[in-house]
Amino acid sequence: MKIDVKLKIKQNPNNSKFLKENSYWYKYLNRNQSYYIDFENAMKVRYKLTPEDRMSKMREGIDTLSKIIDILS
Repeated sequence: MKIDVKLKIKQNPNNSKFLKENSYWYKYLNRNQSYYIDFENAMKVRYKLTPEDRMSKMREGIDTLSKIIDILS
């Protein structure tokens, strides 16, 4: 694996955790460093860090807050 890919993985704790849980990514990252983008996207989907997931979390929080306000009114 290239040194720059190793550094990118070590800098982000989510990346290193995902790599430990899904060790088959070592094979892809060792063969070609361009798989890093796919690796990072898979990690974001697994840990729900995509923009869509963040928006749904925000929406759920707003819905909960509005229900609390309705109950208190």
